[in-house]
Amino acid sequence: MEAATSLRAPSFKEDTYLISHLKPSERKSLKHLKDNLMSAHGPDSLWGVPLLANSDERADVILLKFLRARDFRVHDSLNMLLKCLAWRKDFGADVVLEEDLGFKELEGDVAYMHGFDREGHPVCYNCYGVFKDREMYERVFGDDEKLKRFLRWRVQVLERGIKLLQFKPGGVNSIIQVTDLKDMPKRELRVASNHILSLFQDNYPEMVAKSLLYSMFSPFLTQRTKSKFVISKEGNVAETLYKFISPENVPVQYGGLSRPGDVLNGPPKPASEFTVKGGEKVNIQIEGIEAGATITWDIVVGGWELDYAVEFVPNAEGSYTIAVEKPRRITANEEAIHNSFAATDAGKLVLSVDNSASRYRKVAAYRYVVRKSTSNV
Repeated sequence: MEAATSLRAPSFKEDTYLISHLKPSERKSLKHLKDNLMSAHGPDSLWGVPLLANSDERADVILLKFLRARDFRVHDSLNMLLKCLAWRKDFGADVVLEEDLGFKELEGDVAYMHGFDREGHPVCYNCYGVFKDREMYERVFGDDEKLKRFLRWRVQVLERGIKLLQFKPGGVNSIIQVTDLKDMPKRELRVASNHILSLFQDNYPEMVAKSLLYSMFSPFLTQRTKSKFVISKEGNVAETLYKFISPENVPVQYGGLSRPGDVLNGPPKPASEFTVKGGEKVNIQIEGIEAGATITWDIVVGGWELDYAVEFVPNAEGSYTIAVEKPRRITANEEAIHNSFAATDAGKLVLSVDNSASRYRKVAAYRYVVRKSTSNV
């Protein structure tokens, strides 16, 4: 059979930041917060946005974040905002992006911004499994000064993501957090993780649209924060991520097609998604390949554990089928396959994924590009 149609992915809507969509009581709270802020603190700015500018709608977006974090209780929202402004001044949050904190080895591994979700939200990935290595743990968390520097670096990563936000009614005003707790030494990192969670919750309200986790979360989070979490079991990581993030934007280590360095080649080529039912074999046929052309493809199946093979079938009658990749078992931990084939004859390429031995449905994605021979152009 041919590949099934693309997966229908549910989306989520951010809380509205359009003043016209607010309840009368919410508009009243927003006005009172502005008045109280002026009386208590005077003009100030946050993330480069003047909070009391009359004509700057970005200010309303930020103030509404603090109001929502405290259920539109003006007094509590004002206290939270003032504490945040004081913390940013003491911490030096406005200049942290300019600093070299000495964590180059952790960038792109432990915490990093990578791509966008289906709605255009920037995505931040967090992975703490590397700290099961005792030497690495001691190098990063060995004493209080090291812990403080790590927390500063983690704030730096978040501030980098916030730079990508629009702070615009109807725009992209929050990020997605993907946190991988597999192999994380939970007891050793409990202090650091609780510091990070409380620091973000107290000073970055409503900055996270969704948090995708592979483990349970801290009991110290507010109920509103917890409501934004989506928990995924290890075997369903790709399926969970695909609901929110297109496969071409998901890193290969999480069942996607995005590899380090891809960004250097421009925007990622969109992938086609499909499902492989339990007991089913799917053949993806890429037809119309001309003689001399080279076809390059990427393919991945979430949680693999199935058989995979590739054949090239020439159009000419009586020609032999070419085994491009012989049938082999793909294990659960293997990343996306990236391969190419130069066709000497016109024909079609057939990518085969055989899930006959399993009872479980699996999500999958592929993409390809065909480059014609320069001699034929």
